[in-house]
Amino acid sequence: MPTLRRSRSQCRSLALQRSDHDVVVVGAGIIGLTIARQLLLSSDLSVAVVDAAVPCSGATGAGQGYVWMAHKTPGSAVWELGLRSKQMWEEMAEGLERDGEDPLDVLGWRRTGSLVIGTTSDELVMLKERVRLFSQAGLRAEYWSASSLLSEEPALEVGKESSAVFLPDDCQIDAARAVDFIQKVNKGFATEGRYTEFFNNPAIRLLRSDRNGEVEAVETSHNILYGEKAIVIAAGAWSGTLMRSLVVNSPTLPDVPVKPRKGHLLVLENFNKIQLNHGVMEAGYIGHQVTKIPKASLVSETIDEHSLSSISMTATLDSMGNLVLGSSRQFTGFGTELDESIVQRIWDRAGKFFPSLRVLSHDIKQYKEIRIGLRPYMPDGKPIIGPFPGLPKVLLATGHEGSGLSLALGTAEMISDMILENPLKVDCTPFLYPR
Repeated sequence: MPTLRRSRSQCRSLALQRSDHDVVVVGAGIIGLTIARQLLLSSDLSVAVVDAAVPCSGATGAGQGYVWMAHKTPGSAVWELGLRSKQMWEEMAEGLERDGEDPLDVLGWRRTGSLVIGTTSDELVMLKERVRLFSQAGLRAEYWSASSLLSEEPALEVGKESSAVFLPDDCQIDAARAVDFIQKVNKGFATEGRYTEFFNNPAIRLLRSDRNGEVEAVETSHNILYGEKAIVIAAGAWSGTLMRSLVVNSPTLPDVPVKPRKGHLLVLENFNKIQLNHGVMEAGYIGHQVTKIPKASLVSETIDEHSLSSISMTATLDSMGNLVLGSSRQFTGFGTELDESIVQRIWDRAGKFFPSLRVLSHDIKQYKEIRIGLRPYMPDGKPIIGPFPGLPKVLLATGHEGSGLSLALGTAEMISDMILENPLKVDCTPFLYPR
């Protein structure tokens, strides 16, 4: 009688625990968790979320909490998605108020308004044009002279030729609180058997059906998670390398060029030497979101070009009264080590706008914590949202760079509507991949 031989991977798979769901979401950042929430609220599907770590341990937890339109451009690919997402965040905050809860306590939600500051003649021309475009798009927007800016934000120091764009309806949110709330909503469906979490449980590969070759499950370090209707990859900066490792022996499938883009933020706890009335960023932040990088570098994990690092002044007060200063952008692979030279550059850049910072000790370790995260960068500045070509049932939701929080709810709605075959609220064409 012939001996039945099994490969090592087959034997391993037999030892894993099987779990059946309608949708499996790989990634428990703000994108993955909101996709799960949207599906749970808008359908009767069951959803599993799997992650190599825990929620809020990646870019989501390291961000500044913008729900801003100020640094987005009317008519751009992400404009309508940003508007829809902001509307949905506002509806969430209003829903909490109707239920007798305080959105500030639950989400860290505040309508702070945002200021984009220009200090050069070119930036002033650009800001005036943005006010015109915002107004045409139906957003409240004001152009402030230097005197108006300093009247509203006396902690600032800017030249007489400086100016700013003010968007009074832009908001701030606390990522950790928002994630806690979304998880609470999701877990409310666990008693119905519709929601399951698998954390500290890395995805290893996609399993295909022997019958038709369709992807049917995600194998993790402890489980095999079957997704009857869909498998969504929402792993942020890791999505590109994850897809390469999940899909074995498929050289014809397109590569996902999402790259990690490291960022530092300084958090000065209970800092009372600066009073901010609005969120603030310098105009240079807008241009730093998209950087042209050498085409050859897209296939490697690191880019050894210091010229591709950038520092832009951003400053916000969070819901706990902490001053959050940023921000940096670097291509350094997947490392999240502290770079003291970048910290110093952020501090020095902030000091150009806030003179009270310049007189403080340069040993700022006594004042701050440092958040370090990896933004999921796409070369064309647009996230990937939609089906992965060549793998029916597999969808991508990644590449949001520094706009994960602000675009999360619109992205979740788009992915959910794709899975449920509902009409889309926002045109998905700019976000499909390949472009």
